[in-house]
Amino acid sequence: MMQVYDGAKPMDVVSKADDSPVTAADIAAHAVILKGLQALTPDIPVLSEEAPQSWDERQHWQRYWLVDPLDGTKEFIKRNGEFTVNIALIEKGKAVLGVVYAPVMKVMYSAAEGKAWKEECGVRKQIQVRDARPPLVVI
Repeated sequence: MMQVYDGAKPMDVVSKADDSPVTAADIAAHAVILKGLQALTPDIPVLSEEAPQSWDERQHWQRYWLVDPLDGTKEFIKRNGEFTVNIALIEKGKAVLGVVYAPVMKVMYSAAEGKAWKEECGVRKQIQVRDARPPLVVI
């Protein structure tokens, strides 16, 4: 991914069916993450933005990996550093483990079992998080 990002030449960009951009870095990151997750947990399916299964296939999944191998492709293309790699383990519709990595900043956030951490420059420290859901509005 970073070889594409750091490259001096313009990126090849194509559009997906929904008109959103995709680059070689999106596809390469998807392949690396998919291979790693399948090796680590071969019994858990992977739902990735770059190769989503049909609703008929995944509607009954109780446990799966949810992956956005390059969240912020437009920012990636602009080379402004504002993109992340996102991976979450979903169980019965809820995220039970998650990782967000910002490659340019070399910062990783992770969370599991109600705890969260920030890792930067090889130093991992626990951080506090809060519920960020918007308030329920009834009209």
